[in-house]
Amino acid sequence: LQELKQSKFGANRTAITEFILLGLVETPELWPVVFIVFLFAYLVTVGGNLSILVAILVEPKLHTPMYFFLGNLSVLDVGCITVTVPSMLARLLSHKHTIPYGACLTQLFFFHLLVGVDCFLLTAMAYDRFLAICQPLTYSTRMSQTVQRILVAVSWALAFTNALTHTVAIATLNFCGPNVINHFYCDLPQLFQLSCSSTQLNELLLFAVGFIMAGIPLAFIITSYAHVAAAVLRIRSAEGRKKAFSTCGSHLTVVGIFYGSGIFNYMRLGSAKLSNKDKGVGVFNTVINPMLNPIIYSLRNPDVQDALWQVLKGKRSLA
Repeated sequence: LQELKQSKFGANRTAITEFILLGLVETPELWPVVFIVFLFAYLVTVGGNLSILVAILVEPKLHTPMYFFLGNLSVLDVGCITVTVPSMLARLLSHKHTIPYGACLTQLFFFHLLVGVDCFLLTAMAYDRFLAICQPLTYSTRMSQTVQRILVAVSWALAFTNALTHTVAIATLNFCGPNVINHFYCDLPQLFQLSCSSTQLNELLLFAVGFIMAGIPLAFIITSYAHVAAAVLRIRSAEGRKKAFSTCGSHLTVVGIFYGSGIFNYMRLGSAKLSNKDKGVGVFNTVINPMLNPIIYSLRNPDVQDALWQVLKGKRSLA
């Protein structure tokens, strides 16, 4: 009877207790090169984003809604790369490429949580630019500190719901083998490929929730910037137009990269086989984007540069 219970329990649960992550390259001779490159990228990303955060905290000029959101974005970028890269580096060092089933789902949850918050924060930043340029007289009241905090809290709540939904949905699938993931972290497309259950409902869920998580925010961003473009074009002076567009250019660049790579990664689930291109998109999502964001947004900003220089000279401190 006990054996019957165990077999019945096992039938409803995954038969696989761990996955094998092949990583970026399967050639052992290249592993030291990959380790050095990604360790450098990780340190640069963490250092760059924390520098932005320090600058925002110590420079009164940067105590604005746009930089409040940017500071939150920097925290997310550090979190996003930390969820994926350190574990990959550890596997390269130990030459052990397995990841427990529970750890794989945990990684998937936190990755989608952080990316989801990122998605909504980019939308909040577009709304901020819309208010600042199109409705400057009511900007300070419509984008008060309370509103900023509510927007961030709602972003976290929606992203948490999204990440939990996908993680629970994946947990209902059976994995009977093979257990080899041709990637360097656990994500939905790769796990769908390995499941011996039908993933049709999971894929429909991904598209449906993806529309809410990405489609609606993207439509809101496009609408906001359509109004912004119309308002800027009405400015008579060329210098005024240039200044207004410059405040939006960095944000639009990040939005384009973020949504472009995301659409490529998740909207091709019907393809028979996931290729090495998906690893490249994964690198873009988890490493390149977080590393570029500080450069695109702020390191070329004179106020940020001045704040960091003041900290380095000891004239400003976090205290």
